[in-house]
Amino acid sequence: MGLFILRRLGVMVLTALCLTFVVFWLTNLYPNLEKLAKTQGNFRMSDEAVESYLGKNGYLQPMPVKFGQWLGVLPGWTLEDGGVVTGKCFGSDTPEEDRRSFCGVLQGDWGFSTVFKDDVGSIVLTRLGLTGKLMFFVMLVMVPMALIIGVLAGMREGSKMDRSLSTFSIASTATPEYVSGVIFIAVFASSAFGLKWFKGSATSAMDSVTFENFTLPVVTIALYGMGYIARMTRASMTEVMTAQYIRTARLKGVKFSDIVLKHALRNALIAPFTVIMLQFPWLLNGVVIVETLFNYKGFGWLLVQAASNNDIELLLAVSVVSVIVVLVTQLISDIGYVYLNPRIRIA
Repeated sequence: MGLFILRRLGVMVLTALCLTFVVFWLTNLYPNLEKLAKTQGNFRMSDEAVESYLGKNGYLQPMPVKFGQWLGVLPGWTLEDGGVVTGKCFGSDTPEEDRRSFCGVLQGDWGFSTVFKDDVGSIVLTRLGLTGKLMFFVMLVMVPMALIIGVLAGMREGSKMDRSLSTFSIASTATPEYVSGVIFIAVFASSAFGLKWFKGSATSAMDSVTFENFTLPVVTIALYGMGYIARMTRASMTEVMTAQYIRTARLKGVKFSDIVLKHALRNALIAPFTVIMLQFPWLLNGVVIVETLFNYKGFGWLLVQAASNNDIELLLAVSVVSVIVVLVTQLISDIGYVYLNPRIRIA
């Protein structure tokens, strides 16, 4: 098991480096850099002025060198102009004894946001915490409800309950968040139907979560993901209920409830476990629409702001965090699957 985890960690690190380099290369293409220079200066800048700005900020170095400096494995660039020395890791007023040579991701320096005018690391951490709060409540609602629906539908394949719950699962998965979210706002948060039970904006939930300001975004996301987990649970439960040991238990006269709870349920939850773990990266990046729709300024909203404003450093940080979350959740999913399935563990 230890060798398996070490092997997976090695593959994770290699995959993260490759994906990060691809994102870094795409965000540092010259048209993006030119747009960045004109955004920070003015859109009437000449080509010479653009080249000067990019050169002074280290953007015109070879791509592998820039990537190494961004990671923090290569010394940051320095520039001397009129006796004044500036660099990636220090400013012109930094004392010589305090000037650092390495200042990249490995040193905890994620860069500076050109849009928010703040340290990228603190921005990402704050927005990630807000989305983590949203993810917690979504999982708290989505997973138990999906498992209950899937188990109830899979207990008796072909029954009226199975057909009804399967139809509900398919309908929920087929309805995008921007459709269900708008419907929920129109019905429960506007005066059109005279209800106004909940708030159409979740901005206040960033400071204090209440039932009124957080229900609609949580239900909107949970409803969409619930159907997929429920269908996977139903398929797994149906397969287990036709297994030989279940038939033997029935022939022995074991109560149907005991068969489901003590024999079928544990084996039926092995496959849905992987699906549930894969919901975390989906929630992290898939909440873009919901966070924008309900004005909840979390990680998804931050991704939109970074991309639309060409904030290169912020966009890189958001991309790297997304890659890390995907890889870590896949690792946990693989380890959990091995522990839950004795056949794989023995093999």
